[in-house]
Amino acid sequence: MKAVWSRAFSYALGIALFVYLPVRFVVDAHAALWTVFVLVLGFLAWHLHQLARLIRWLRGPLDAPLPESRGLWDVVFAGLHRRVRIRIGQQQVLTETLESFNRAAQALPDGIIAFNKHRQIIWINTRAEGHFQLSAATDSGQALTNLIRHPEFVAYLEAGRYEEPLIYRSDRREGQTLLIQVIPYGNEQNLLLSRDISQLERLETMRRDFIANVSHELKTPLTVVAGFTEMLADDFAAYDPGEIKHYLSLICDQSARMQRLIDDLLTLSALETGTGAHTEERVEPEKLLRTIHAEAEALSGGRHVITLTIESPACLSGCSNELRSAFGNLASNAVSYTPEGGRIELSWRVRDGFGEFSVRDSGIGIAAQHLPRLTERFYRVDRSRSRETGGTGLGLAIVKHVLTRHQATLEIQSQPGKGSTFTARFPPQRILG
Repeated sequence: MKAVWSRAFSYALGIALFVYLPVRFVVDAHAALWTVFVLVLGFLAWHLHQLARLIRWLRGPLDAPLPESRGLWDVVFAGLHRRVRIRIGQQQVLTETLESFNRAAQALPDGIIAFNKHRQIIWINTRAEGHFQLSAATDSGQALTNLIRHPEFVAYLEAGRYEEPLIYRSDRREGQTLLIQVIPYGNEQNLLLSRDISQLERLETMRRDFIANVSHELKTPLTVVAGFTEMLADDFAAYDPGEIKHYLSLICDQSARMQRLIDDLLTLSALETGTGAHTEERVEPEKLLRTIHAEAEALSGGRHVITLTIESPACLSGCSNELRSAFGNLASNAVSYTPEGGRIELSWRVRDGFGEFSVRDSGIGIAAQHLPRLTERFYRVDRSRSRETGGTGLGLAIVKHVLTRHQATLEIQSQPGKGSTFTARFPPQRILG
């Protein structure tokens, strides 16, 4: 401040001397007065000009550069320039902070909608746009309840009790379930948080179905075992040896069925969780498939014609035990669902770099609407026939998980009455020369 006053004093002294000298050396007093008048007028005009430049700058755009000057006005403009630099720096920091918060909010896995006490949308992130089919560009400022009219959602907002979240099943996107909660903040403002829990809902449904299916599958054999055991225990002597042998045979069959179910459940659990021993090794298809062929013939008991064709000697990289389980399930299914006298063809070949193990049968076939669900646990096209064949309903689910662990796919072609073809297709990186 002292520097400013010092410069102002020096400037005023210079003007005074500039005015005094002409008056001192001009003889005519009248001419001297006119000289002083002209100089003062010029001095005021110059200051008015600088003031006008300052006013134009103040009225101009915010990013307009400050004008340059000399003397006292240079001090003024320099001070303003300093304040402008500080303001621009602060604005830049605020802008960067706001952009950082905005990027963080956009990166969150949850949807966020900020709205005021009138329920007008202030801000919305990309995730919330997808959850509610909204647009930040066109829906900002709109009333939230005008855009989301689900009765349960409107009632939740009206109640104002936001301690517990709301389960919101979307009427705009089929199968979508959201967990919604409102969080008040600031001056009567609110955040609406939304999280997609559709997958969790599906997993919970699968868990309930799984428990129900396992209970149902175990109930029948347990009923048979318990019934015959109780009957024999009550009055064993009342039955002749032939009847006892028959009843014990039924008990053994049902016990074996429960054992198969438990074994398949354990296998499937190990595959799904990745806890099973998965040892990568060089698997010779010919040796493995001859074993599968022999087991299929033993299961068939001569009721079918079962052939094996190996078109390529190429080996397969994978887990031998898992592949044996998958291939064995495909072959045993073909035996179970092919009528007596039918034909079953097992084959291995390499085509276009992909290894293919196929099981073709002349069985009952499968309708097209059932094909997408065949690998679901406990899914059966014909439950009564599945029980007759002793199937657990987990075979193709096991096949699917084994192939997934080997980056392979299962392709199914089938027509009712014309048989089916199941093909396990392995990628080129799994094929060894």
